[in-house]
Amino acid sequence: MPHAVSLISTLAAGFGLALVFGFIAARCKLPALIGYLVAGIVIGPATPGFVADAEIAAQLAEIGVMLLMFGVGLHFSLADLLAVRKVALPGAVVQMAVATALGCAAAMLWGWSFGAGLVFGLALSVASTVVLLKALESRGRLDSGDGRIAIGWLVVEDLAMVVVLVVLPPLAGALGGQVAPTTQSLWWTLGRTVLEVGAFVALMLVVGRRLFPWVLWQVTKTGSRELFTLAVIVAAVSIAYGSSLLFGVSFALGAFFAGMVLRESQFSHRAAEETLPLRDAFAVLFFVSVGMLFDPTVLVEHPLRVLEVVLIIVFGKSVAAAALVLSFGYPLRTALTVSAGLGQIGEFSFILAALGVALGLLPVEGQSLIVAGALISIALNPLFFELSAPLGRLLAGVTRWAGLRTLASDPLAELPMSTEAKFLSRQVVLVGYGRVGRSIASALRQAGVPFVVADENREAVEQLRAGGTPAVFGNATDPAVLIQAHIAHAHMLVIATPETIEVRRMAEIARTLNPAIRIAVRSHNVDEARLLEAEGTARVFVGETELANAMVEHVLGAVAAPRAAPSRA
Repeated sequence: MPHAVSLISTLAAGFGLALVFGFIAARCKLPALIGYLVAGIVIGPATPGFVADAEIAAQLAEIGVMLLMFGVGLHFSLADLLAVRKVALPGAVVQMAVATALGCAAAMLWGWSFGAGLVFGLALSVASTVVLLKALESRGRLDSGDGRIAIGWLVVEDLAMVVVLVVLPPLAGALGGQVAPTTQSLWWTLGRTVLEVGAFVALMLVVGRRLFPWVLWQVTKTGSRELFTLAVIVAAVSIAYGSSLLFGVSFALGAFFAGMVLRESQFSHRAAEETLPLRDAFAVLFFVSVGMLFDPTVLVEHPLRVLEVVLIIVFGKSVAAAALVLSFGYPLRTALTVSAGLGQIGEFSFILAALGVALGLLPVEGQSLIVAGALISIALNPLFFELSAPLGRLLAGVTRWAGLRTLASDPLAELPMSTEAKFLSRQVVLVGYGRVGRSIASALRQAGVPFVVADENREAVEQLRAGGTPAVFGNATDPAVLIQAHIAHAHMLVIATPETIEVRRMAEIARTLNPAIRIAVRSHNVDEARLLEAEGTARVFVGETELANAMVEHVLGAVAAPRAAPSRA
């Protein structure tokens, strides 16, 4: 053809082979993303045959990261982020320090310099945005308490890596690398970076929260679906690019805050639905681009080093994260969810590795090891998520048997002895204190109906107790949590969590302890709601159905009401 078609050929080969190998992986009962990674290896430069344009694939993958983080921001409020700051901020910093120390120690044992080891360890310390979010989405845990902690942890890691990428070039000379002479001091560079990031966050939260929802509303009034979709995509991509250009933050972080500010709009759910196909498609290209970076010869030349890298990523980081989450008083399930989600590396690792090689700090072999570790850890990540539940049950049984940690050892896991009697009998037990749970709690409080909240967010439980509302910390699938909420004497159980996959377990426990209890459940899925109601588990409320019923009731009432006679002058 007379013109270059590298973009078209990359898209065609990437999507086509991802479909083929993804289908094969799914038929073999493996995660489809393994097929996407294999597709990238096939069209990468390390294998014979057609070689796709790696630079174009990387940019397309970056768009996928932007759209994915934008979608997360649409479901993640500033309040959600602040609610997990006590565990996410110190947890992420300490976990990154542990992983960096492990990676640095391994590199220095191989004979590398301290500077090379530091860059190598930092690259192993930060998890992949795409892998974590896809794992949480596929398991319906994106809006859960565990999911919010993991996302908050990820945001802190992204912010830390922004600082690392900025201060590494001025430090390269002192660490043994090559750096162009500069008149700016390290403290000036660091201070400027902090000010730029702070200015970006302030601008998005103060100006963006008012401006972007207003713009989206103006576009919506045109009645054009194409313009609405275009406006959403422009907001995600342009804000991400502009934030990177003007403030030096990552594309992913910029897109995340763009989603957070657009969440204030009443059309946030529609925006999430409109971008879903694009997010899924470009997320596939991310995994394909990772596969293209992989050089299989590193497995033959340095198999033991690859094994050490994988162990640091999968076990070193995971154990450190789990221990930190447990140390903050969160349950074992939360610790395992967070540790499984962080047991891999991705896009920031590649960026840091490329910068390290360019500065003469990291040997090319180190970049190959990082890519190999990323590929293997990403492929293993779904397996560790699947094993987290049975492992949690096993460890919980062992700790209970050994008496190492019981539910009663946590003061937030049981109601205080001073709890008023009205909250212990004929009360409503409300499971989940998210957006829906808060609305229900507010209505019950105004109606004077006593209720007890059970939630997995420690900060939420602490705030409720400080405000005089009885609350129990823990997962309601654990019988001890509902027992502490006095479910045996309750009038009703209201399950307001988005994790409807666990509803049956909660309902079974409640009916075992209180056969006469009435149960109400929220759901996002019509088919799931019909199944639950057919089983007699509970009265299920589906968002779209309830909205339609309320509108129909209003319309019929308005039509049936007699019209007021027109006034005559």
